[in-house]
Amino acid sequence: MAKIKKTVKTIKIDADKCNGCRTCEVVCSAFHSEPKYSSVNPATSRIRVITHRLKDIWLPVFAGEYTPAECMGRDKYIIDGKEYDECTFCRATCPSRDMFKDPDSGLPLKCDMCEGNESGPLCVEWCLNDVLIFEEREEEVEEEVVIDEMEAGLEALIDKYGYDKLGTAFARLTQKA
Repeated sequence: MAKIKKTVKTIKIDADKCNGCRTCEVVCSAFHSEPKYSSVNPATSRIRVITHRLKDIWLPVFAGEYTPAECMGRDKYIIDGKEYDECTFCRATCPSRDMFKDPDSGLPLKCDMCEGNESGPLCVEWCLNDVLIFEEREEEVEEEVVIDEMEAGLEALIDKYGYDKLGTAFARLTQKA
């Protein structure tokens, strides 16, 4: 496969500066409401501030990809004297927690970097303590193979029923035609 240059957008987090104001959650939920800016519901936000007030922990985490399986890791990390569990840093929407799921539909949410907003992610723009830093950089990545809908559907059927059963079903269908 050929390598191509792709613009990668990321948000760097300086957790030591976060005071838990949650402005990022509010502005994200307002941007993603339908119609835009019509309501504020932090449960629909693509960023959440993980808090543990007694230990003075404030950690912004962005919604990532959906994963159908629960992970096996339950390690603990100590950073600057503060203890975190592995799920705290995980961006995935998974069966073991309700974080990053739309409260009405239950569908997984994913950060889209406020696509369509000219100035970039609003959480970065509105962050009062410069906790969130937007970065764009070019990286060389493997060219993605684009699968059309028909191929994706066939692959899903093969995964579910197996190649032999699918071949038998297609053979029967062609005989009737």
